Amino acid sequence: MVTNATFVIEITPSEGLLPTTGRFDFTKVWSGGAEGTSKGVMLSSGNAAKGTAGFVAMEVFEGRIGSLSGSVSLQQFGTMVGGEQRLTYEVVPGSGTDDFIGITGELHLTIDEDGLHHVRFDIA
Repeated sequence: MVTNATFVIEITPSEGLLPTTGRFDFTKVWSGGAEGTSKGVMLSSGNAAKGTAGFVAMEVFEGRIGSLSGSVSLQQFGTMVGGEQRLTYEVVPGSGTDDFIGITGELHLTIDEDGLHHVRFDIA
């Protein structure tokens, strides 16, 4: 199933592990083909201002994606080298409840000029 959605995110910084790392808690509100909320944590390192950094994030989505509903965990792995970003955003295998039991797949993220996050779910 392919579904398109958007989300707005609220990020709260926490104390980092080391001077070059950051820890952030976040909440997302989803709309469109996915409706619900997700909460998670992100760890980052590097120097994003200079175009080199990396992050990992885990979040739990609760709500509806297409005609399916329940909760499922999502994971992100991102890097930036020379200002070029690369992101892997996936469903965590075995994490689904209710209609999401057994779900697998990827998410594809783009951010528009106004900062709105657009996501395409490619899930099965």
